[in-house]
Amino acid sequence: MKVSYQWLSEYVDLHDITPYELAEKLTRSGIEVDAVEPCNAGVSQVVVGYVKEKSKHPDADRLNVCIVDAGQGEDLQIVCGAPNVAQGQKVPVALIGAKLPGDLHIKRSKLRGVESQGMICSAKELGLNDKLLAKDQQEGIMVLPEDAEVGMDAVSYLGMDDYVLELGLTPNRSDCLSMLGVAYEVAAILGREVILPEIAVVENGEDNPVTVEIEAEDECYRYVGRHFTNAVIKSSPQWMKNRLMAAGIRPINNVVDVTNYVMLEYGQPLHAFDAAMVKDRSIVVRLAEEGEKLVTLDDQERELDSQTLLIADREKGLAIAGVMGGANSEITPETKEIILEAAWFTPQTVRRTSRKLGMRTEGCVRWEKGVDQARVQEAGERAAYLIQQLSGATVSKGQATATVREPKAAAVSVTLSKINQHLGTALSAADVTPIFDRLQFPYEQNGEEWAVTVPTRRGDITLPEDLVEEVARLYGYDNIPTTLPEGMTTQGQLTYEQKIRRTIRRHLIGAGLNEAISYALLHPEKAEEVAGLHEIAAKPIPLAMPMSEEHSVLRISLIPSLLQTVSYNKNRQNHNVSIFELGRVFLSTEEKLTQLPEERLYLAGALTGQWLPTNWMGQTQAVDFYLLKGLVESLFASLGITGVEYRAQANLAGMHPGRTAEAWVADRRLGYFGQVHPATEKAHDLAETYVFQFDVEELTKAAAPVGHYNQLPKYPAITRDLALVVNRDLPAYALESVIRKAAGDLLESLTLFDVYTGERIATDKKSMAFSLVFRHSDRTLQDEEVQQVTQAVVEALRTETGAELRM
Repeated sequence: MKVSYQWLSEYVDLHDITPYELAEKLTRSGIEVDAVEPCNAGVSQVVVGYVKEKSKHPDADRLNVCIVDAGQGEDLQIVCGAPNVAQGQKVPVALIGAKLPGDLHIKRSKLRGVESQGMICSAKELGLNDKLLAKDQQEGIMVLPEDAEVGMDAVSYLGMDDYVLELGLTPNRSDCLSMLGVAYEVAAILGREVILPEIAVVENGEDNPVTVEIEAEDECYRYVGRHFTNAVIKSSPQWMKNRLMAAGIRPINNVVDVTNYVMLEYGQPLHAFDAAMVKDRSIVVRLAEEGEKLVTLDDQERELDSQTLLIADREKGLAIAGVMGGANSEITPETKEIILEAAWFTPQTVRRTSRKLGMRTEGCVRWEKGVDQARVQEAGERAAYLIQQLSGATVSKGQATATVREPKAAAVSVTLSKINQHLGTALSAADVTPIFDRLQFPYEQNGEEWAVTVPTRRGDITLPEDLVEEVARLYGYDNIPTTLPEGMTTQGQLTYEQKIRRTIRRHLIGAGLNEAISYALLHPEKAEEVAGLHEIAAKPIPLAMPMSEEHSVLRISLIPSLLQTVSYNKNRQNHNVSIFELGRVFLSTEEKLTQLPEERLYLAGALTGQWLPTNWMGQTQAVDFYLLKGLVESLFASLGITGVEYRAQANLAGMHPGRTAEAWVADRRLGYFGQVHPATEKAHDLAETYVFQFDVEELTKAAAPVGHYNQLPKYPAITRDLALVVNRDLPAYALESVIRKAAGDLLESLTLFDVYTGERIATDKKSMAFSLVFRHSDRTLQDEEVQQVTQAVVEALRTETGAELRM
């Protein structure tokens, strides 16, 4: 919200408060002022001048010699190159010695031999934002209205001696989206009165012919229509233009400007219709029909749905309620008859329509955050008064009104003990009562309790704690004493899930991977190219208004994002990539969301090229399935996950059917790892790339506390190697589980160190060699003991898996 200091001073006496002091007081009371900007960009000695004569320069076709009355006693001769300068204009004139933005100093000079005694200025040369000016004032010199007095200070006339306070409002303080709302706040801070604007509508016409009917009673609670005839559409007076431009709004004409002016003043969006375009002067507030279309004021055809609130007549739509008017009833220079709308639409209705259509206006902002229901009619009357004053319109007698629900002020009670308990103060009733008076909150006091009737302009106050905050703000945060906390304290620590995530990060970074953070949004065609971990038939969730198609759906798997990252690196000649990401995916089975999607935290990684950690000789190793499996196993070990079963998986989307495995613990699937399918690799222009993806919740459930320490062994170990011939399709984990069960507690470690197929091995068989390490913690093992255990292992392998010792 941009607040004009001069405009604000009309509602509250600010004669002894500078703009910067006011900004400090507002910020300290909880309304943050982001900036205080002077409207004058460095202009001095610029006055209003009158062009008495204009003639061509004798030696330059594009220059004119002007005789200008600038109120200096003698006429000035000024050479001007602007194509739009003309006799009879009133213009801003920079006198000799004037200063302009950009450290420009005006001096007496000669242009092609003709003396020039000043400079006729354009809006841009004065430092004005010409984007807020009419098109005819954006090029060439700035032509001023006829009411500008010759010789007067142009800085004052153009409102450039003002300051603009830019407020950084929190969503709950929608009352300060209006000049009057800010005035009430400033008056409460300074302990002064609020001067309300003048309203004196003179009904000098016939009876109001407008009728109003509200069909959509859940979306519109009140509608008031004023009727005007004999209006003259023209430019607004300069004072109104100055205030609109200070707020960042471009003036258009006197009627439209009034609606914007009152919106800024009261926070109540208004709209004016050309009554001649409204069938039978009949206003109907209804929901649009599905697929109904309306061309809005920006000349865009909008297709509406059945949830869009429409202002219409008996035949057609006229405006999208609370968002934008229709081009078919726009105020034009030919307009003579006007219908002025002042209404109250529900915030959710306007917000839904605004988002659906991708339209964001100043009115939308105010509707969404809350408009004072009790001042709808007052704001309409203020606008009617200004329209009558500025356009000379005749105001018809009476108002066309329709009311569904009357506004009701909230009643909130608070006690002195509650205030002091929350603030840690020792305030008395005599300290608190004046604060409610300054806020202009009506109340009934019963001892040390206040029953407050909250004005409808302050919709943010609904609880006793809100009143406590108001007391704290106006009492002064700096005046609240500082106290040390009392009571029992507890040591802060990470949750178990946070510890697991930290362990994962530390382990993978220590193993040589880099952490990546990728977009949660993907192209629809990329979202399902590699499988996720969900059991449901999840589909990517589309965004309502995506910035681009490349980022238009929420991801259901992390791997597509990581593949894009790998491809990005490969295209920049970085062919050795090893990355991981801890990120969320979004799962839902609904085609059109009616409830929030399920969010799950996944862990995923991608590796390609050479494995960067090298040995002391500088040798590297190409990334392959076994390197990836070793990395996964080391991660499980760091988390204390045991009893992992690895199962071949040939049916995962986007994965190589012969080089992919799932990791299971009991009946829970942790995730999968393996090579990306060659077709997917080709689509991303990648070499062999290996990925893994795990559900962090499942990892957390399977994890066990790690970090226990064991005493170094005192007794020697005995090693035995077993080379087994087994069926070719028998997985290693099946043999390992049999060996561990048969070996018992004496088995310290078990390692698979060789897999062989080829000569002397049947084509349907393979050789797998395991190294078994035996040790007893309390004594030295004997060879006979180890031999007995080894024989038991061999017998168990033969019985349960059909394995035979390889000779």
